[in-house]
Amino acid sequence: MKIIRLDQTFTRWDELLALILAAFASMNGRIDPPSSALSLTTQSLAEKAEAEIAHVAIDGEKLAGCVFLRPEPDCLYIGKLAVLPHVQGKGLGKRFLAIAEETAAGLGLPALRLETRIELTDNHAVFAAWGFFRTAEKAHPGFVRTTFIEMQKVLAPSARFA
Repeated sequence: MKIIRLDQTFTRWDELLALILAAFASMNGRIDPPSSALSLTTQSLAEKAEAEIAHVAIDGEKLAGCVFLRPEPDCLYIGKLAVLPHVQGKGLGKRFLAIAEETAAGLGLPALRLETRIELTDNHAVFAAWGFFRTAEKAHPGFVRTTFIEMQKVLAPSARFA
C-alpha cells in the first residue's frame, strides 16, 4: 500500500468523499451533533486539500485511507483521519501518524493535536496507545455538555529538530 501527498493532479474527489463517509459511517447515530464529514462535498474536500496537507493511501487502485494536516502556531492538527473499515487495524493509521510526526518535525512544531467525539471511547483508547493524552473537553456551539475531547502528542525534541 502506498501513501501519496495530494497535489493539483489529484482528481479522485468522489472516491475520497466516499472513503471518508464509509470510514465515519459507524459514528452515525452514535454521536451528537452528527459528524462534519456528512457536510463535506467534493468541492469542499478539494478546497480542504488545497488549504491543508493531505495524504491518501492507495491499495492497488483503490483509496484506502486519508489524513488532513493543518499547521497551527504551536502544533500540527490532525483532521479527517479516515481508514476504510476493512483496512482498519492493519497499521495504516500508525503510518499516517508517522507522516504527521515527520510533517510536524519538518515545520518545527512541537506537538500533534486532534479532536475526537466524547462518545467514541474506542478512539480515545487507540489515540492514547499512540501517545496522545487528553488536554481539553469542549462542546460544539449550542451544546452545554461535552461533545468532544482534544488530545495532544508531544514530540521528542530530537524528532522536532533533526
